[in-house]
Amino acid sequence: MINYCPRCGASVSFLIPAGDNLPRHVCPACAYIQYQNPRLVVGCVVEHEGRILLCQRAIEPRKGFWTLPAGFMENGESTAAAAIRETLEEAGARIVIDAPFALVSVTPINQVHLFYRGRLAAPDYAAGEESLAVALFAPADIPWSEISFRSVGLCLERYLADRQQGHYAFHEAELAALVEPVKRPG
Repeated sequence: MINYCPRCGASVSFLIPAGDNLPRHVCPACAYIQYQNPRLVVGCVVEHEGRILLCQRAIEPRKGFWTLPAGFMENGESTAAAAIRETLEEAGARIVIDAPFALVSVTPINQVHLFYRGRLAAPDYAAGEESLAVALFAPADIPWSEISFRSVGLCLERYLADRQQGHYAFHEAELAALVEPVKRPG
């Protein structure tokens, strides 16, 4: 909840501005409208010699659980650059991006998760500050019950199914609830 205008400091009102259809935080003093829009999380399914790179989270939420290298996109960078940066920061790995792979709208927390397909540029990786550990997992060894987020599990499910079919598509999904369990493919 926003209480004060970031431009002039006056108290804001929560109302539908003229020409809009949703309530917004509007400053009655300077007419500034504070929009709150979804945040973009970008990551990558990194494959090397048939195995998938996963990071064990060193931070909340879901500390100790496994995830794909991913994080919030920064202003001034492309989505591909964000995926490359996040993989380097979290997994100490330099990657080559192949293509966009999955887009997951996580509506309960106002986020959009975009995952690329990629591969290690060299077989080097190491845990960054936000990771307890980093490892390459064969599909049969992925710790499905310890996957951190439903969007990551969904992405991995689609990736492994596409890989088995020998053709990668672009996938889009919406998670309207965060309590959906991660399913092991197969």
